[in-house]
Amino acid sequence: MSSNSRFTVAIHALAWMALVQPKRDGGVMTSDEIAGSVNTNPVVIRRILGQLREAGLVEARRGQGAGWLLTREPAAINLAAVYGAVEGDPLFDLHPAPPNQACPVGRGIQPVLRRRYSRAEAALRADLAGTSIADVLKETVA
Repeated sequence: MSSNSRFTVAIHALAWMALVQPKRDGGVMTSDEIAGSVNTNPVVIRRILGQLREAGLVEARRGQGAGWLLTREPAAINLAAVYGAVEGDPLFDLHPAPPNQACPVGRGIQPVLRRRYSRAEAALRADLAGTSIADVLKETVA
């Protein structure tokens, strides 16, 4: 199984936007420019920016001067919001088929794992909520 990098790409894109937007007249940047920093295809960036737009973290400008803008100050965008925008599924999931109920492990494992997974995801979300895009940018360019 390969790892999902949408969250990482979204953070990178937002941090780059936070760096560049204040230096631009109008603050607008294109998906091609953002893709250049991330070193990926602009289509990938547009998909992720679409998810971030649905979450209210960025907006798209159309027409002359088209591009993308942050909708909030970087300090007001926490990583939990970014995670929620691009990662709709739970962090951990149970096996799609019910385990064998005749097996003592199969009979009891799902409630045990559900509790553990729930606590782990809550801890992750709490940690992410304490870190903003401004924090990431500050640490990145230091």
